[in-house]
Amino acid sequence: MLTRTKQQLKDHWAAHIVLLVYGAIALFPIILVVLNSFKGRKAIFNSPLSIPNRETFSLIGYTTVWERANFDLYFGNSLLITIVSIALILLTGAMAAFALSEYDFRGNTFLGLYMALGIMIPIRLGTVGILRLVVALGLTNTLTALILVYTAQGLPLAIFVLQNFMSQIPRELKEAARVDGASEYRIFALILPIVRPAVATVAVFVMIPIWNDLWFPLILAPGEQTKTVTLGAQQFLGQFVSDWNAVLSSLTLAMIPVLILYLIFSRQLIRGITAGAVK
Repeated sequence: MLTRTKQQLKDHWAAHIVLLVYGAIALFPIILVVLNSFKGRKAIFNSPLSIPNRETFSLIGYTTVWERANFDLYFGNSLLITIVSIALILLTGAMAAFALSEYDFRGNTFLGLYMALGIMIPIRLGTVGILRLVVALGLTNTLTALILVYTAQGLPLAIFVLQNFMSQIPRELKEAARVDGASEYRIFALILPIVRPAVATVAVFVMIPIWNDLWFPLILAPGEQTKTVTLGAQQFLGQFVSDWNAVLSSLTLAMIPVLILYLIFSRQLIRGITAGAVK
């Protein structure tokens, strides 16, 4: 018994060491970007791995970002696009997942597989068709175009994940609600809190590609009033000269919402990812 306890303790510490090593490897690029955003240009190239000190510390990058670019506008655009897109993805995706998991009808399986194809087929392959559709609808250089595209992009993953979680809910629970006279909308509202870890997982996984995307903002909404944070940071990268202080500072600022969202949903995210892993 004592030998088994020692072995479990060793395995426990070994797992923690592995996690720390992987965490350090994953966080190293982020820490490097943040540290160098508080340095002068010479210090970035001469000592990129050092911590800013009294001689190398500089806020010139952040000053340049706020003086030369409308970064407050870019942040507002990115936040609006991301929040509205996530809300639409979760709402419509949850409703579709509920219908596919709850109702048996001809073509149910085929429809679920058809919707899941969006996970395997990148939406960027249809860029030309999407651009033509946006131009025909008069949505060029509008945030609406980006919201619609990102909603379509995130729906396959949302439906796939939420459908699997909702199908695990005991049918007796829903039938009991129907016997009590609850409407389908009421039953749907009762199920959502149960699949909250899955909802948080989907929110995080669809938020990061939306926030970090450069492709569709550059093609559909490159105007000054519709630029996102990622697209706005590109103006500091030139063909011959790049303002690395401003680039690193803008990237550091762009990380903040992603980190905040992860900290908020971290517990639900871990529960959603590991659900069913241990019985």
